[in-house]
Amino acid sequence: MLEIKFIIDNAHIVKRDLEKRGEKEKINWIDEILESQPEIKKLKAETQELRKRRNEISESINKAKKEGKDIKKLLAEAASLPAAINKKEQLLRELEEKTRYYLMRIPNILHESVPIGKDNSENVEIRRWGTPKKFDFELIPHGKLAEKLNIADFKTAAKVSGTGFVYLKNELVLLDLAIQRFAIDFLLKKGLSLIEPPFMLGREAYEGVTSLEDFENVMYKIENEKLYMIATSEHPIVAMYKDNVLEENELPLKYVGVSPCFRKEIGSHGVDSRGFFRMHQFNKVEQVVLCKPQDSWKIYEEIEKNTEEMIQLLEIPYRVVNICTGDIGIIAAKKYDIEAWFPRDGKYGEVTSCSNCTSYQAVRLDIKYKKKDGTKEYVHTLNNTGLATSRIMRAILENYQNKDGSVTVPKVLLPYMNGTKKIELKDKKAKK
Repeated sequence: MLEIKFIIDNAHIVKRDLEKRGEKEKINWIDEILESQPEIKKLKAETQELRKRRNEISESINKAKKEGKDIKKLLAEAASLPAAINKKEQLLRELEEKTRYYLMRIPNILHESVPIGKDNSENVEIRRWGTPKKFDFELIPHGKLAEKLNIADFKTAAKVSGTGFVYLKNELVLLDLAIQRFAIDFLLKKGLSLIEPPFMLGREAYEGVTSLEDFENVMYKIENEKLYMIATSEHPIVAMYKDNVLEENELPLKYVGVSPCFRKEIGSHGVDSRGFFRMHQFNKVEQVVLCKPQDSWKIYEEIEKNTEEMIQLLEIPYRVVNICTGDIGIIAAKKYDIEAWFPRDGKYGEVTSCSNCTSYQAVRLDIKYKKKDGTKEYVHTLNNTGLATSRIMRAILENYQNKDGSVTVPKVLLPYMNGTKKIELKDKKAKK
């Protein structure tokens, strides 16, 4: 969230940003926050004074008793103070809760380069790489092809778990692991540290890293527990530093996170009933960085470059789009998506996202670093998909599909495939 001091000092910037996002209804929230601050300050001072008076009266009563003086007036005043204090505390609590409600929902300040647009149809393409391959045969849908090759089973998964799940089998399991190992090895060579986080996260920590709407639309809650299944390894990795003050020489902290991801995918798109593009469960390698504010935009471009280099090594054509105001969400100040070419649909589709969250998550989680002069400042947090295996597997099944229904394994993944160079149905009897 935004620092309250920033909002007070820069209300015009916050209001202008809300207008750019098309969230004019929240502009009134800024005015309410500004109006409430003097009252909050006043209530805090009055409450403190009443508590002080309560202590003074207690001492006066004890003293008067020892001196044999009349204490009726003191007792009467003492009796009235708890109610007066409770009333002030209740008013203060209501104002502070209302302020927090607003702060948790006011979005991050956008970078000046974020395009204005109503939804994802107005995201702006900034570059392309690779030439889409032309096929002289009709491509088989990737889900159907995976079933035909006996490397995936959607029907059984739907029967036992519901739609949006799949049993990966045989070479597709190897391919999933190969994509992960390739991404991990590539990013380790870039100087990132490997980490596998907990796959569940508590509510308080989770509120620090994501939009509150995601608790209803994205995350799965563990029944009778204050725990949620993680939607991405970014969330527990950033939350790992909750309430921490880092030393300046520790930064930047660069991680490559590896984990399964669990998402409800509630919304207009829904889940794939027989495909890998939108699923409830998938594996992902993620880049996560905590750094000094002055370094974040340079690092932002670095981690974007990392992912582009990996997709280039996979030889999958793609484009990069700058996400517009109507599609960016509240956490990021800027976001790039990489969209891979999917020849079956004849269009590009999102496979990675790169976000600079500036200090938004750090303020929520109270993650600061201590400068050499002793002052403290909030860190910036960044994240970028390394590779999400499900969508990359779909891109491979389509871009590397052969006329006979086999699929060639990308050269860069061969060292991880146990000698498999091509995925094909070895024995028709093997398919059950």
